[in-house]
Amino acid sequence: MRRVLVLALVFGALAWPAGAPAAATPQELTFTASDGAKLACALFEPAGAPPAAGWPAVMLFHGLGGKRQDMYPIGIRFATGFASLACDARGHGQSEGLFGLDGPRDVQDTKELFDFLAARPEISDTQIGALGISLGGDAVWNATVAGVPFKAIVPAITWTNLATALAPQGLSKSGLVSYLSALVPESRWDPELLAAKSSLITSTNMATVNALVASRSPISRLSSITTPTLLIQGRRDFLFDIDQALAGYKALKGPKRLYLGDLGHPPGISPASAPDAAAYVNEAYNWFDHFLRGTADGIEKPAVELGHDPYDGKATTYASTPPTKTVSVMLPGATTISGAAGKVVRSARLTGGPNETFGDSTVVVRYSGAKSWDRLVAVLAVGATPITAGGVKISAAQGTATIKLMNQALRVASGRKLTLYLSSTSLAQSSGNALYLAAVAQITIGRVTLNVSKLKQAVSK
Repeated sequence: MRRVLVLALVFGALAWPAGAPAAATPQELTFTASDGAKLACALFEPAGAPPAAGWPAVMLFHGLGGKRQDMYPIGIRFATGFASLACDARGHGQSEGLFGLDGPRDVQDTKELFDFLAARPEISDTQIGALGISLGGDAVWNATVAGVPFKAIVPAITWTNLATALAPQGLSKSGLVSYLSALVPESRWDPELLAAKSSLITSTNMATVNALVASRSPISRLSSITTPTLLIQGRRDFLFDIDQALAGYKALKGPKRLYLGDLGHPPGISPASAPDAAAYVNEAYNWFDHFLRGTADGIEKPAVELGHDPYDGKATTYASTPPTKTVSVMLPGATTISGAAGKVVRSARLTGGPNETFGDSTVVVRYSGAKSWDRLVAVLAVGATPITAGGVKISAAQGTATIKLMNQALRVASGRKLTLYLSSTSLAQSSGNALYLAAVAQITIGRVTLNVSKLKQAVSK
């Protein structure tokens, strides 16, 4: 989990492996948005003469703090059959304007760029899709629900509900949010975002924060979308967990498919390095091939694919959400802790195995004597490896708190001990686990119930 900070730069610099001729080189160009801001872009086109109806095309969107060059490997890969347009997002790279976190102005940019691409004589004006990674994935979502007529889309390792991603149960992933906020200089932020930054990090004035992120969260509008959608999400991603993609998948009414693999934000693996990279790159290509060119039959069937971990070249396919069951374990005791360094550590073993976590696990904590203690954070680990984590705000001096843990898919070998850490911060599990940060006074932790959701049948070996 130390990689949450050490490798967090991949949030903006995620790239996918190349697989097309090196001759596919970008045409650099500048697009002027309707408000006068100049956006730096690059256009990839296949070799040879375009078909009579023009090349089918894919718009590409990079991650937070990134730049158009991060998407060049995809532009090169796709140049065997598609044109691609990649631009520095507003407030990023060489583009002007202020960073809006996929807000209204960013959506307007996408609308205008779509029209610009469709108007080019060598590009089809009806066969245009979109692929985005992380921040770029939500750019694809928000443009689609705003009416941009993409023929097919691929949002990857992104959110559908930003409030539950950044501050589940009203408690901010403060360490992670602080780091993410530094990836774009504040001088390039939209003032609306800048005004909300402190509230989000400190989990205060959340009504204002929730109003801001709601306008950037597509979940409430996805049930109206029939655009063919391939969702790609990480098995392990402490920024955007599996539930972010599952919620979108369940809401969509059109052709849809969900691939869950090794890629993701930490503790997941950068898409360029993930062992199943070729599998989901090819699946994305085939998705566009089918819906933009009418080939690659069969991929349009609804399915949830779970790549094995460690990856063995295979994925288990489900017709709907993978079936799970919940195992509950009572962890007795009574321990008084104080300060940010105070922690409770309790352990358990799941019977049978191997077990593979999947779904929504919870921790139910009985507590008392809370003095200036306004939160509880739980981290579930196997050995030194964190499986999942969560946190909740508390206001009473005593009571019961239910902590929802992030949906993460991890294989746990037979007989391995699970360790549960309870504290005010995630640092209780490891000095490198800076997901949740805080400083509080005193609390007594009593009996704890650990409810672990896992696959009915583990698929990884």
